[in-house]
Amino acid sequence: MNNQQSSEATLFLDNLKNGIWLLGTSSWLFGITDRSIACLADGYLSAVDIVQLFTASFFFVSWLLLKPISTSNQN
Repeated sequence: MNNQQSSEATLFLDNLKNGIWLLGTSSWLFGITDRSIACLADGYLSAVDIVQLFTASFFFVSWLLLKPISTSNQN
């Protein structure tokens, strides 16, 4: 019984981690898209706009590298 509860808890935590990661990924994609549209709307890219886009892209790639690894054996 205890082993079943711990496996259910592990499965729940894996699903929670993956859900948070997917939510963050979609949020970063929305943010980068929104920032790109805002920067290109006036037809002029300033240095500040470019730095903001590179910073957001760097954090997005960093977020992608933080993808959680499943700890349960799902064979």
